[in-house]
Amino acid sequence: MVAPSDNDMLWARSLQHSHNGSPALGGVSLDVRDGEILAVTGPRGSGKTTLLHCLSGQLVPQEGEVWFNGVPVHTMGPRMREQLRRDRFGWIAADPQLVPELTTWENAALPLLLRGVSHRAAKKAAAEWLDRLDIGPLAEERPHTLLQAQRQRISVARALTASPSVIFADEPTASLHRAEGAQLLRTLTTATRSHGITVVLATHDTETAALADRTVALLDGRRVTGVTQPAATDTEGRSACSLSV
Repeated sequence: MVAPSDNDMLWARSLQHSHNGSPALGGVSLDVRDGEILAVTGPRGSGKTTLLHCLSGQLVPQEGEVWFNGVPVHTMGPRMREQLRRDRFGWIAADPQLVPELTTWENAALPLLLRGVSHRAAKKAAAEWLDRLDIGPLAEERPHTLLQAQRQRISVARALTASPSVIFADEPTASLHRAEGAQLLRTLTTATRSHGITVVLATHDTETAALADRTVALLDGRRVTGVTQPAATDTEGRSACSLSV
């Protein structure tokens, strides 16, 4: 086994995984440096989400290794992986995945509350990020009363409030119109750079990938080179991508 580099926060080698017999990853290796924004690109179905799930400990690869800060994630038990995700990782999905019974600030503060942080301290930390994301006045609202863009801002605030080492963002603007998505990404990338947070960003959109420091491309569950995805605009203002190799 080759040891992970000291400069790599995340390190994965030869990841293989299948879903119900259908290959999702076929020997993917990559490294993610401390403090960088890495874009994982490729068309839908290329394995981006499965890769992020393996890197974040949500999924144990059937073969291969995942290391975080020199610690093997792939050999951890469920409880240790859950603690790692709660304490060190943030997650932003295409769907906000909010708890409907909780208010805006409670959803944003949820990782801190689960760690045992006091309500006062957790609410203060959440309020700071909600204000930066221009939804501070909605702190006492519940998700069903909000617009999709507002709910997605809460999910970004939740990831940032936890002060994670790494944020995994899986197509975070897929459900938003282009202008709303661009504003959200600017806030996210500015915030993570200023706080030294590493980001692994899965996207099929070239304009989104251009915000990253570095890009790796997937196709049919494998890393590839020479992949281009020309950005086009669909009727709702979102990017429609094509792939050429």
